[in-house]
Amino acid sequence: MQTLAVVLEQPKCLTLRSVDLMAPGPRDVVVEIDWSGVSTGTERLLWSGRMPPFPGMGYPLVPGYEATGRVVEAGSESGRTPGERVFVPGSSGFLDARGLFGAAARRVVVAGDRVVPVPSTREVAESCLFALAATALHAVHRAGLPELIVGHGVLGRLTARLCLALGGSPPTVWEVNPARCAGADGYRVVSPDEDERRDYVRALDVSGDAGILDQIVPRLQKRGSVVLAGFYADAVRFAFPPAFQREVEILVAAEWHREDLAAVSRMVEDGRLALSGLITHTAAAREAPTAYPRAFEDPTCLKMVLDWRDTR
Repeated sequence: MQTLAVVLEQPKCLTLRSVDLMAPGPRDVVVEIDWSGVSTGTERLLWSGRMPPFPGMGYPLVPGYEATGRVVEAGSESGRTPGERVFVPGSSGFLDARGLFGAAARRVVVAGDRVVPVPSTREVAESCLFALAATALHAVHRAGLPELIVGHGVLGRLTARLCLALGGSPPTVWEVNPARCAGADGYRVVSPDEDERRDYVRALDVSGDAGILDQIVPRLQKRGSVVLAGFYADAVRFAFPPAFQREVEILVAAEWHREDLAAVSRMVEDGRLALSGLITHTAAAREAPTAYPRAFEDPTCLKMVLDWRDTR
């Protein structure tokens, strides 16, 4: 069985070509992808060749961990049924390319217990955002609802929305790019230089800036905490004396867990969490070789998704 897939042959060399799929087993499903998202964090690093050593890393590889589609085949032990609309967090079911993370393809083979049903009331393209929403929820659970969020990209916006959805006070969000300051609903977005507060208890960074701690730590009160929830290609460094004086707690939030994804799905289904207004660009899957660089380089692009529906 073959499928068309986005393949990073090597850094900055991306193609759309046919790849071989593994034969599905009784616990697997075959999903026909309708939409897949482009990550401006980890996938940017894969594209540029700056991704640090990572399990499964190597080229050629199929990127992507934000995809949604329908089950077209379901193994007898998969727990799924044909016709279900599901979110796919990735696949390693390719024979001639690595799956890191392996969701940017027309068809994927994946274990049935890895996919998550998508509420039928949601726009299919918006359900590509489940992974980012689950990442935000996992980060929030790491140390409690943040008062300060650094970064107003899609992950920062979802984190702010989750703070409100979970009953927290409106957070302050720092953003240095004026083009990304708009779009707040129920919270404020400011430049760090405009924020005079110096007593934050909990801060959460989603900027991916390896030097951000030197800006955050002086704004925390004694024994405050900061969660690093971005992905940092460079070594994270900070001046020790300010952190020492405040006895700052520095935590790391990794990728979401399955329970985070399930919780996000429920919040979306019951209307507590909105995913609208976050996808700014769409492209046909066949335009992937130009869509990916645009997602990484166009400052107006918050989120790019590929439309696979007419791809054969």
